[in-house]
Parts: sequence; structure tokens; C-alpha cells
Amino acid sequence: MDIAYSSSITPRLISDLFFGEKTITFKSCMTQLFTEHLFSGSGVFLLLVMAYDRYVAICKPLHYLVIMRQRVCVLLLVLSWVGGFLHSVIQLSTIYGLPFCGPNVIDHFMCDMYPLLKLVCTDTYIVGVLVLANGGLICTAVFLLLLISYGVILHSLKNLSQEGRRKALQTCGSHITAVVCFFVPCIFIYVRPAKTFYIDKSLSVFYTVMTPMLNPLIYSLRNFELTYAMRKLWKRNIISHIK
Repeated sequence: MDIAYSSSITPRLISDLFFGEKTITFKSCMTQLFTEHLFSGSGVFLLLVMAYDRYVAICKPLHYLVIMRQRVCVLLLVLSWVGGFLHSVIQLSTIYGLPFCGPNVIDHFMCDMYPLLKLVCTDTYIVGVLVLANGGLICTAVFLLLLISYGVILHSLKNLSQEGRRKALQTCGSHITAVVCFFVPCIFIYVRPAKTFYIDKSLSVFYTVMTPMLNPLIYSLRNFELTYAMRKLWKRNIISHIK
């Protein structure tokens, strides 16, 4: 079975830009689905690990090297990937054996759960609930845990010096920005019944492509040298335009 894309936003692969094809085999679609949720699920848990790392660094700085020793870091990294793998396997298993009927065209630029569920020839209520529980509720729970953890961190800043508060706010600010950019679109897409909206494609592009591209910039803004260089370049451009 082949699946065709009806979206005009982006083709499936870079090669599609040259050949103009927007079709994908069922096995390739399932592989794409598994890969998407593997990396996004692992990224969700990695953000949680990063929040714990920041909590230890800011709230327990003298014990940081003892708590976050190499073995613990490796364990947390492995658990993040295992969590992403389990999440992806569950998502794949809920849809792999379902019966599909024509015309097998999805209004999206990638294989995702809700667009694929629209092609199923049977009742998808139970499957939709499973997708919501495995995707939406996990995103919401992790997002709330992250907000609580950063709230605890910000509350503890009163015990730090002025310089310590400034560095902690810069670090937490960059992390919170990355968290919001990823989780808000993800929650909007998955915390609802199995329905699709036109805006889903734009939001999917944002949290799967734009957010990872913005992350290096977001995390680099706390670097004084980089911030100073960007300000200097900005002033130079303004002066050149004025002249």
C-alpha cells in the first residue's frame, strides 16, 4: 500500500524536490512514524533531565559533582532513549495492524498518527484515546513537571548572590524558552480527540524543524561573548543603513 501526501508545504524527502513525488510505501511510512516519535519522545525526556541538572547545579552547587557523576549522567541519557523508544513502539503498535482504505491520501507533509487515523476503515475511538494517553498526556505531564521544577529553581534564587541570580536566570530563561517552543505546539496537536486541523501542518513544522534549529541560538544567548558580538553586529548594520 502506498500513501500520498496532499500537503503543499514540504515534500517527504530532499530528493522529492527534484523528482516531484509525494508518495511513500506503507513500510516507509511506519518507519518514518517510528523515527519521528523516537527522537521527539527522547527529546521530551532529555528536557526533563536537563531541568534536573539545572536544579542540582543551582540549588545544590556544592554537591553537583557528587550527584551528577558520570554514571548518573549516562543512566539518565539511556533512560531518556529507552523512554522515547517505548513511546515510539506503543504509537506504532496502535496503528500498524489497522485496516486502511482508499484513497490513502493524507493532508500533511509527514506520516503522523492523527492524519493516518483518518484513513482507517474502522472505529478509531479507542485508538485515539491510546494516542492521546501515550502522546498528549505524556507531553502535558512532562511540561507541568518542567514548569514546577523551574518554579522551584526560581524560588531558590533568593538565596544566591546578585551575580548568581543573573547567571541562573540566563540559564533557566534559555531552557524555558526551548521548552515552551516545543511543548505548546505538541500539546495543541495531541491533547484532543483524533481530529486534524489545517494549522497542524504549520505547528508540526515549527516543533519538528524550527525549534531544533532555534535551540543553538536560544542556548547561546546566555553566552556573553556571543551576545556582545551580536549587539556589535546589530549596531554596525544600523549605522550602515543610516549612512
